[in-house]
Amino acid sequence: MEYKQFKQEITPTHLSFYEKLCNISEKILKIKPDAKREKELWESINICHLNITPTGSTSLSLLAPILIILFGSLISFVLTGGVFFVLISFLVGALLIAPLKSLPDFIANSWRMKASNQMVLCIFYVVTYMRHTSNLELALDFASEHLSPPLSLDLKKVLWDVETEKYESVKESLDSYLDTWRKWNREFIESFHLIESSLYEGSEERRLTMLDKSLDVILEETYEKMLHYAQNLKSPITMLHMLGIIMPILGLVILPLIVSFMSEVRWYHIATLYNVLLPIGTFYLGKSILARRPTGYGDSDIAETNPELRKYRNILINLGGVEIKINPLWLSVFIAMIFLIVGLSPILLHAMGFPDFGFGRELEGSSCGRQYCFLGYRESSATEGSMVGKIIGPFGLGASVLSVFVTLGVGLSIGIYFKLRSKNVIKVRENTKKLEAEFASALFQLGNRLGDGLPAEIAFSKVSDTMEGTVSGNFFAMVSTNIRKLGLGVKDAIFNPTTGALVYFPSNIIESSMKVLIESIKKGPKIAAQALTNVARYIKEIHKVNERLKDLLAEIISSMKSQIKFLAPAISGIVVGITSMITSIIGNLGPLLKKATGGGEAAAGGMAGLSELFSDGVTTFHFQIIVGLYVIETIYIMSILTNGIENGSDKLNERYMIGSNMTKSVVLYSIISLIVMVLFNLVAGAIMGGI
Repeated sequence: MEYKQFKQEITPTHLSFYEKLCNISEKILKIKPDAKREKELWESINICHLNITPTGSTSLSLLAPILIILFGSLISFVLTGGVFFVLISFLVGALLIAPLKSLPDFIANSWRMKASNQMVLCIFYVVTYMRHTSNLELALDFASEHLSPPLSLDLKKVLWDVETEKYESVKESLDSYLDTWRKWNREFIESFHLIESSLYEGSEERRLTMLDKSLDVILEETYEKMLHYAQNLKSPITMLHMLGIIMPILGLVILPLIVSFMSEVRWYHIATLYNVLLPIGTFYLGKSILARRPTGYGDSDIAETNPELRKYRNILINLGGVEIKINPLWLSVFIAMIFLIVGLSPILLHAMGFPDFGFGRELEGSSCGRQYCFLGYRESSATEGSMVGKIIGPFGLGASVLSVFVTLGVGLSIGIYFKLRSKNVIKVRENTKKLEAEFASALFQLGNRLGDGLPAEIAFSKVSDTMEGTVSGNFFAMVSTNIRKLGLGVKDAIFNPTTGALVYFPSNIIESSMKVLIESIKKGPKIAAQALTNVARYIKEIHKVNERLKDLLAEIISSMKSQIKFLAPAISGIVVGITSMITSIIGNLGPLLKKATGGGEAAAGGMAGLSELFSDGVTTFHFQIIVGLYVIETIYIMSILTNGIENGSDKLNERYMIGSNMTKSVVLYSIISLIVMVLFNLVAGAIMGGI
């Protein structure tokens, strides 16, 4: 019951929803996979602790696409009467079969990536504990307490299987669990086997050597695997960049011309392609690249592991000593509503019968009588079909400029929400990281003081004086103050839930180091000194390998960041400006050619035929919103991918990166598209004036 309750709290809601869908599908349409595939599916299901069967998963992969094709086609035909969305329904349904079939593998890969991010720390915790207490069960329990899910869930399951007598010993249960990693992470298995071997060593020196060797093995193998990953990453990232960003953006330049000559194409057809199908394809490609990421390092969201820090996810306002917490969601929704009302005002004003106005020289045939209109609604040029005689728009320059506020509203609200949700928490984590960076040398000093025979109470005070002004010095000073002024013991001075030093420095590495100190100090100051010295050495080694890994990925990461922050928004902004000019010229050419048919019969016939080539086209208003939303989706996907490659599964940093990138890139895109749009419309006006 305890394990099931723990699993229920840890498992994300979307996974339990997927479990329900699979179990329902199995009852409706029972399709069993072949024996080989069934074995693979069971492996994936067991890795991520899903309560489904391979039959349920396979049934869903066929039932869901069938329902999408049937209902999607029916609804599309009833609402639009055309075949475009019917074909899209068939295409989406057909393309969904393969991803849904491999969804358990995909979830298992995601689980493996999250778990593998914590493997180096897992070995670190087990080795650290077993240096002073040679007990595998207690060491696994110690590691499961300090790791975050999913690896903590796996280790708890190892212990749980012994408690429920599924296995006779911890070693047997652990070996069975390690077997699930044989295909993906042999160094993790090798490290644990060395740890297990240390239990049988008669000599203390050989036992400790075995433990040290286990950590060295996983650190060296991690670096080697990441080296190969970094070398093989350039080609898929280039392909993703070309297929997901560059080619679609360049395609946008041609789209206005296609739309202008094909009367059947509407703005919502382009929106379906650019705002739905392309982002889904790019996201799937990106996730496939991330799934191949080897063991690395990933930080957990400290607000998840430490409930005390959850308040920092809100906007905190201090009024007269009272702390007011505001959810960033409300601010984001308010910003989105204001900007969307401004952005969609041309449609709203037209619906309310607001008279159009314009500026520039007088122009016959213009909807507002001027060269540049604010709204620019006009009668459709279609001579047959459902569009005959309909009023379409807004084509005006004013409406095009205001459409940028729709992009700003969506982009800024998403960016501000993610940034405010993570900014305060990430500050706490950055301070903790500073402490972790210098904590190794602080532990060396503390170990040396204990080795000199000083009691722990005095040793903390001495080290805090030596390291005064540093983050570590502040930590040790807080412990010392708790001992001297509050009369607490060493354990309470560090771990007390209200006044303990760890409340202000939430870090698993520091917490585990202090727990090692408390455990080992019972065996004497010499043992405690040795334990702390080794912990300090381990922290330094882990930090060194981590820096080497960052160096390997630096070139790829910087290239992706430049795409997010500058290239994608800049190119898209320029494309919108060019489109605006083309739409303006082609939109005015049709009526001008019709006017010109007043000449000779031959000329008139030729001109009339030429004028019929031009259809209504897509308004810059709609086109800019489509491109703006595409840029927002691209930034979102690329931010997730960049964070995944750089930091592994780190949700807190992912949220912060999305927030930071979104606000900067959307503002840049909006400024560029506004400037280019206005300039190119003036150029188009000059060209049309000459004609």
